[in-house]
Amino acid sequence: MSPIYEARRVSYRAGGRALIEDIDLSIAGESFTIIIGPNGAGKSTLLRVLCGELAPSQGEVVFNGVPLPTIPAWRLAHGRAVMPQASELGFPFTVLEVARLGVEGIGRGLSRVQRLHLVVEALEEADVAHLAGQNYQTLSGGKRQRVHFARVLAQLAAGRTVEARQVLFLDEPVASLDLKHQLSLLEKARCLTRNGVTVVAVLHDLQLAAEYGSTLALMRSGRLIATGSAESVLSSDNLSETFGVCLAVPGLPPSPWTLQLKRSEKKAHN
Repeated sequence: MSPIYEARRVSYRAGGRALIEDIDLSIAGESFTIIIGPNGAGKSTLLRVLCGELAPSQGEVVFNGVPLPTIPAWRLAHGRAVMPQASELGFPFTVLEVARLGVEGIGRGLSRVQRLHLVVEALEEADVAHLAGQNYQTLSGGKRQRVHFARVLAQLAAGRTVEARQVLFLDEPVASLDLKHQLSLLEKARCLTRNGVTVVAVLHDLQLAAEYGSTLALMRSGRLIATGSAESVLSSDNLSETFGVCLAVPGLPPSPWTLQLKRSEKKAHN
C-alpha cells in the first residue's frame, strides 16, 4: 500500500524556537500510527502540521501524493477528520447538534434523513446516543470527547461518498476517558483501519500504544527518534534515552486490560 501521508523534512518554529525539526515521516494507508514521547516532545505540534491546522515553517506535507496546501478545503474535509485534545463551544448545542456538525456540507448524494442516520449511528458507536438531547456544555470532559469522536465518525462516513482514502487524526483521544471508553475508542479506531481508514493518534500510554499501534513514531525534543513496530521502537535504549530513566524493557506485553476486553468480546460473540 502506497503512503497516504508524508512529512518531508518538516519543521515548525514559533516564538523563535523549533517545536519540531527536520521530520521525515511516511504513513502507510490503512495503518494505525501512534506518536509517542514525553511532554514537550512536539507530538501534538506534528499532528497539527500533518492535518493542516499549522503550516510548516520548512518542508512539506503530502496527502495522497498532493501537497496539502493545494488541496481545496472542501475536498480535504472529505478526506480527513480531526479530533483535538479538547473542544469548547460557546453555544448551547445539544449532543446531537454537535455530532451533526460532522456531516454539514460533507458527502454527495445524501438526503437529510440519510445524514441524520449517519449521525445517530456514530452516536451509538461512541456510546453517547442516550445523551442526544442533552446540552453539550453540561457534559463531563470524557463525555465531550466521546461526542467529538461521534462527530468525526459521522464526518468520515459522509465523506466516504467522495473520498475512498481517508485519514483520522486523534490528539490524546483517551486522556479524559474512563478505562472502558479508552479501550472502546481505540478498538473502534483500529476497526476503522480494517475498513480503509488510516488513523494517526497521539498517546502517552506506552502500553496502549504497543497494543493498538501498527506503527509507532517516537519523538524527543522536537525530533523523530524512531519509527516502526512496537518491538523495534520500544527498546530499552530508546526508552531510556527519550524519557531520561533507566528502563530494562525488551518489549511491552499486551495490556491485561485489553486482554480482558478481548476475552469479554469473545464470550459475548459466542
